[in-house]
Amino acid sequence: MTYKFLMTAPALGAAGRKVLADAGCELDYLQNANDFEEVEQLMSTRAYDAVISRTVTLSAKAIESCPSLKIICKHGVGVTNIDVAAATARGIPVLTTPATNAQSVAELAVGLMLSAARQLPFFQHEIAEGRWTRSSEGIELFGKTLGLVGYGEIGRRVAHIAKAIGMRAAFFDPAIPLGTDSTDAVQYASLQELLKNSNVLSLHCPVNKATEKMLNADTLAQLPDRAIVINTSRGELIDEPALAQALTDGKLAAAGLDTVAVEPLPLDHPFRQFSNIVMTPHIGGTTPEALDAVSRSAAQQCLDFLQQQRINARACVNPEIL
Repeated sequence: MTYKFLMTAPALGAAGRKVLADAGCELDYLQNANDFEEVEQLMSTRAYDAVISRTVTLSAKAIESCPSLKIICKHGVGVTNIDVAAATARGIPVLTTPATNAQSVAELAVGLMLSAARQLPFFQHEIAEGRWTRSSEGIELFGKTLGLVGYGEIGRRVAHIAKAIGMRAAFFDPAIPLGTDSTDAVQYASLQELLKNSNVLSLHCPVNKATEKMLNADTLAQLPDRAIVINTSRGELIDEPALAQALTDGKLAAAGLDTVAVEPLPLDHPFRQFSNIVMTPHIGGTTPEALDAVSRSAAQQCLDFLQQQRINARACVNPEIL
């Protein structure tokens, strides 16, 4: 049987393409990576068995308009762009590809932390403008405390790298029982304790009712003065006006963001005015190595379900349909 796949992006990693080609599958791509209407148009006119979902919105309209659809797999781990409820209503599993891009995301998180601490974009701009501005306002991270909200595969790797440069590390993760001993000796803390002690706070958790805008005026105020916030997870975790105010007031020294609530970042967004915000356009998992690993996992998981009704329950975000 020939299965039809839609990749909601203009490309898929070579490893994923090979998995699908070897199985004789047909594969369509988007022309425009950010065009949700193109997704809806394709899914309403073509009989797809599976969708590999990148970052563009996969709406209820798109899901409901494709009667042949049997499986959705996120190219990554965050599913806020997918209408999971619409998929669940039709009994369609929604999977993720956990851990496949963890190393690349962890390395970017550390890169953002170092860049924010030493104001690298500011100095790059000064040199580009012909100035030789020297400043002693950078932050040395040795001996500082890194707080991790979420201690999965990415958080653990960030902690490992940070400890190598002499930082202390602590984490809060409600999925890990309080008092759990960590093999890498990273301290478990309550969220309140983590906020109180973190010179750098790095977010590595999903967006849900408990975590949406978890960094807001109240929680930001609990951080030490001149702290740094890093977010390589999802923009919805942060109350963006509150973050902007904390930077304006000097409560925070800097922020490093790979993701924001609305992507691409609007041209009139206040974050564009801050020289102490280091930003990247949601590229944490977009190294060739990570893209290959994610694409292979997404393609293979879809095929496992289509061919054998086999599914990794730990990767399924709507297990109630199983």
